[in-house]
Amino acid sequence: MTVLALAAVHRRVPPAAGACLLSFAAFWLAQRAADVSMIDLLVYRAEGATVRAGGDLYALRTTEARLPTTYPPFAALLFTPLTLLDTADMRTLATLGNLLLLIALVRLSLRLTGLPAHGRNVLWVSAAAVWCEPVWTTLRYGQINLLLAVLVLWDLTRRPGSTGQRWAGVGIGVAAAVKLTPALFVVFLLLTGAAEALRRGTWRPAVRHACVAVAAFLCATLLAAAVLPYDSRRFWTRMVFEAGRVGLAEDTANQSLRGVLARLLHTGDPGAWWAVTAALVAVAGLGAAVAAALRGERAWAALSCAATALLVSPVSWSHHWVWCVPLVLLLGAQALRRGGRARWAAAGAASLAFCSYALWWVPHGEGRLELAQNYGQMTLSALYVVTACAFLLASIVRSRSAWTALTRWRTSRTS
Repeated sequence: MTVLALAAVHRRVPPAAGACLLSFAAFWLAQRAADVSMIDLLVYRAEGATVRAGGDLYALRTTEARLPTTYPPFAALLFTPLTLLDTADMRTLATLGNLLLLIALVRLSLRLTGLPAHGRNVLWVSAAAVWCEPVWTTLRYGQINLLLAVLVLWDLTRRPGSTGQRWAGVGIGVAAAVKLTPALFVVFLLLTGAAEALRRGTWRPAVRHACVAVAAFLCATLLAAAVLPYDSRRFWTRMVFEAGRVGLAEDTANQSLRGVLARLLHTGDPGAWWAVTAALVAVAGLGAAVAAALRGERAWAALSCAATALLVSPVSWSHHWVWCVPLVLLLGAQALRRGGRARWAAAGAASLAFCSYALWWVPHGEGRLELAQNYGQMTLSALYVVTACAFLLASIVRSRSAWTALTRWRTSRTS
């Protein structure tokens, strides 16, 4: 009877679904055992309450950590429904919502990288991806990174001529209105359109995509300005330029170029060093993204842009790096299709970087301990930046190889 019962359960619950449910349940229990505070979710709720009360949004300091408001005013408008829930229900719903968003992110990532995006693959990958550090930390803090990544990828995975294509750009625009970092995708689309015009004379798809994103961003921002005129004026004229409000640059959780330079130079303000480095990486990264887009390699283009945005941002907390999910899937797809020890090693190294939690093995916390890190500790606390830079370098090398092959083909045709 026991064997028959197990067989019946096996038929009703496919192995992939069972593994995903088991992994998510273990994750849920682990987060409860760790007594996660979901502190950022509490900040979002406080922002929504401030909007409803008509208070000063950017004077807000909430939770025991006295955290400030850092997002544009439109985000605070979206957070107002959180005030209708008590804290326990809000945490439960936020966790469930983020787990569903992870499944959506995996599905879109598989589609982007050209891997089969059927349910079985989505569930197996989701069961593993929930344990990587950026995803764990996103759920630990109750963050919105998975939502933003899904909005952007929803746009970038629209098939030409599909029903959703006409709305492509709305996701990027809304994501940028909530948090400014995704705005770099608009620059990428405009540059791609310009390059397409110079190369083939067809600029419309990418430029239209960018224009829809800009329109969505402006609509969301103007809505916030109409409802919150004082807060909107303060944010766009002052707060947007105060990177220090977000947190200390040298914090080990800051996996951006600015964070790595702050730890390397033992200073809380790397200043011109960061400005020059970020400018060079922005040019190289956007160039690699546009070149990949011109070759029709959507995954390399999208992820080169995402990596560039996270690298050049003044602060990219480790939980912002949920883009590691499609990045690792792309490297894995390359290894599956083309083989080779180097490709498998690259996929394995990227997986290890984002799943090892090694950036937390270094001295960190109160007392600004990161400013006294030795070189070994600096290396561990720069893992995401090093991985992203290696990915961009690989993207640039692919672009050069493709350009060399095209030049040789044209030479052979004319000779």
